[in-house]
Amino acid sequence: MRPVFDTVYTLETPEGAALQLRPAGPVVRALAWSIDLLIRIAVLIVIGLIVSWLGDLGTGIYLLAFFLIDWFYNVFFEVIRGTTPGKRKMGLKVVHDNGTPIGWPASLLRNLLRVVDFLPFLYGLGLIWSLFHPQSKRLGDLAAGTLVVYRVEADEYRLPAALDEVKSQPIPAALDYSAQQAIIGFAERAPRLSEARRIELADLLEPLHGQRGEAAHKKLLAYARWVAGKA
Repeated sequence: MRPVFDTVYTLETPEGAALQLRPAGPVVRALAWSIDLLIRIAVLIVIGLIVSWLGDLGTGIYLLAFFLIDWFYNVFFEVIRGTTPGKRKMGLKVVHDNGTPIGWPASLLRNLLRVVDFLPFLYGLGLIWSLFHPQSKRLGDLAAGTLVVYRVEADEYRLPAALDEVKSQPIPAALDYSAQQAIIGFAERAPRLSEARRIELADLLEPLHGQRGEAAHKKLLAYARWVAGKA
């Protein structure tokens, strides 16, 4: 999973929680498309071998299968599983702009417009458009209101093991929701920060915890554990 940089797409849910999505760029999407293409080709080869002995009936069945797989392969997997096999292999999924799972209308629209994105050849128009769009959207995504983002596994939401090393401690002042989430965010980021940077950030909240240095860092972890309900 790639790290979060300035390409993160942040939106606010109706409940007031900040949801962060990581749009996928054209390169990883092209790799996912290539995997799905190989899967479709393999399935069509197998179907062709099975129906080859049926003569004209077999030809009709094959053409029908070709049509369904070519146009509805992506739609089926996106709606049922949120991602195609190729996208899943590359750690991607398709969602609405508001982060909700994609539905039939949006999936149908974004995939039908692949015809436009394919112009003039090999998704040239879609590639050019996605390179200049801040969320790497192709035209089909714009029309359908969808995003291709990196999947976030449940494990990524777990708080760091460092919280298990400190004792939960209530925050000594009334903090609003955003401030509490900032403390949780610090605890989540702390393992990826240098010691000097962790202490620098922790010292900024000296008026809250009355500590400096490593003691300030430990105090914020104790607050984070309390906020997270790990008492």
